[in-house]
Amino acid sequence: MTFSFDETYINRWPFEMPNARRDAAVIVSCLWSLFLWNLPVKPTSGAEPRAPTGIEEKPITRENRYHWSFQPLHRPNIPTVRDIDWPITPVDHFILTRLEQAELTPLPAADRVTLIRRVAFDLTGLPPSPDEVDRFLADTSAHAYEKLVDRLLSSPHYGERWAQHWLDLARFAETDGFEQDRVRAEAWRYRDWVIDALNRDLPYDRFVQLQLAGDELHPGDKQAVIATSFCLSGPDMPDINSQDERKHNLLNEITATVGSALLGIQIGCAQCHDHKYDPISQADFYRLRAVFEPAIQLQKGKSISVLCESTGRPTTSYLMLRGNWQRRGPAVSPAFPRIANPWNVSFEDSKAHDKTTGRRTALARWLTRDDHMLTTRVIVNRLWQYHFGHGLSRSPSDFGAMGDEPTHPELLDWLATELVRQNWRLKNIHRLIVTSATYRQASRRTTPGWTTDDHMAAEERLQKSKQVDPQNHLLARFPRRRLEGEAIRDSMLAAAGVISTHRGGSGVRPPLPTELLGTLLENQWNVTPNKAEHDRRSIYIFARRNLRYPIFDAFDRPDANASCPRRSYSTTAPQSLLLLNSEFSLATARRLAGYILAHTGSDRDTQITMAFRRTWGRKPTPTELGSSREFLDQQQELLQSEGRPREQLALPIPIQSNAEPHAAAVLTDLCLALFNSNEFIYVD
Repeated sequence: MTFSFDETYINRWPFEMPNARRDAAVIVSCLWSLFLWNLPVKPTSGAEPRAPTGIEEKPITRENRYHWSFQPLHRPNIPTVRDIDWPITPVDHFILTRLEQAELTPLPAADRVTLIRRVAFDLTGLPPSPDEVDRFLADTSAHAYEKLVDRLLSSPHYGERWAQHWLDLARFAETDGFEQDRVRAEAWRYRDWVIDALNRDLPYDRFVQLQLAGDELHPGDKQAVIATSFCLSGPDMPDINSQDERKHNLLNEITATVGSALLGIQIGCAQCHDHKYDPISQADFYRLRAVFEPAIQLQKGKSISVLCESTGRPTTSYLMLRGNWQRRGPAVSPAFPRIANPWNVSFEDSKAHDKTTGRRTALARWLTRDDHMLTTRVIVNRLWQYHFGHGLSRSPSDFGAMGDEPTHPELLDWLATELVRQNWRLKNIHRLIVTSATYRQASRRTTPGWTTDDHMAAEERLQKSKQVDPQNHLLARFPRRRLEGEAIRDSMLAAAGVISTHRGGSGVRPPLPTELLGTLLENQWNVTPNKAEHDRRSIYIFARRNLRYPIFDAFDRPDANASCPRRSYSTTAPQSLLLLNSEFSLATARRLAGYILAHTGSDRDTQITMAFRRTWGRKPTPTELGSSREFLDQQQELLQSEGRPREQLALPIPIQSNAEPHAAAVLTDLCLALFNSNEFIYVD
């Protein structure tokens, strides 16, 4: 079929029509123009498709470099403050300076029970056990809190907690996504690599280098090769008809992720056209993309997990017109984004290896320069975000013109330079942050142990900070935060005393609700036969791209189809319904009740106290103790009046055969109620 048309007329004719027909004509014209624009350009006589002869792009100006994130790193002096007694670490001087300028006073320190629960969740993703709380409270030494922080940072649970944050950025899943959502049999090895690297406190510069070029830096090292799965953890379509299109999509996705996750710039916006707001051209995008092109070796029908170069001979890379994989434009050579490369480093100095081009090694080393203005700022901003709920810049993967400027730019630069001074060790930055007076603040007006005067002073400070700084940008109080779905599930298992500490290995598949299984293809969720495996930490739950485990889905886990810099924190009815009615919630409440019965006698107050300590991390107040006792008595009377047989009661697991069933079943009800409380799923 052939078409004959006058482009000028097509672009003009709708506007010469009567008003009654104009709207429909405009739509038809737009659709026709879109169709023509995306028609593949057919080569003639075996020649390459027609393309522009060169690349036109705006130069990087001095004004472009005035933007805060593109300014060179500098290490500011630690500010002088009026209240010299409050700061504990240098972090506090930067925070207090802004508070004093705003005539705000930080809240007093949180009580020790609140503090251990807060820092335990932040560093390990698990609540402190009652024994751990007792040991901390009994330690009256001057540095008891610092010793607690060191213990938590040394725990293997630290890596399991912080790996999930990184896996969100890496869009990690154990399946390809799309319609078939095929399993990637070896994907879990990358998850385990991240956990191990964080537990070993692998310096962040090496952490980045290995994920971009592990195979080049350490040829023959299987673990180094596994690290490159970062680049290929996103969705893929192995069965697509055109493998050229598949490669195009993969390369675009890798380039966009490296830009957002490591550089904090949305370079992916330039794959079809020059960035509308930031000084990033389409050519910048495809020059960076050219770095990865030799490492993508595809085979139809097979998932690709790691980067692999086999010849060392660079392929010719091209700019794709309008991002269309069928419209090849001018050739491009690998280069760093110009706005992020004030040193004018080029790939000409990079050395090829025996079987690789060396491009990714050059990129990795450029990214981890000690003076790189983006890489260090981006990662310390992320660390701050995960401790306080928001980064110093609240757009953690967009440091461009449309992103948020940092509330404390001097602190951001100080932390960035401090990371380099600490040999890129992330645990040292964690320690600086969580031992600060800023982090130790109370989050609300009442804290056990305060005097009446303390309460009055805290109330006054809190009200003023909410009036002057309602979004808490200046951190005059600690921000209260909801736990993620993974931490909620892990906390329930930990409270019941059944959480498994087995680490590593392929993803575990606990049972799913029948109605959810009905939405899957055959064999897409074969339950793990070993029931003990079902109680493992949430990071080891099989990560299927097209299906999120129910409690994770309800509590805003990302879908892993794109890099996620910050999760949403919604409050919805399905969350309450799931925690109250799901089979998992009821079964875990029964197991917690069974644990309590096994470790206490029949005394109600002792049972209630243990239930509170294992769920909320503290003892009940006298009022809470009385209310809980009244609830148990009323609930027992109700069950007895209904005359339910034993098999219809939610009995604790395990339960002794001679236990009074109604008295035991109401303990399950109490445990379920505590799981459904704000104090259980929020951290002060």
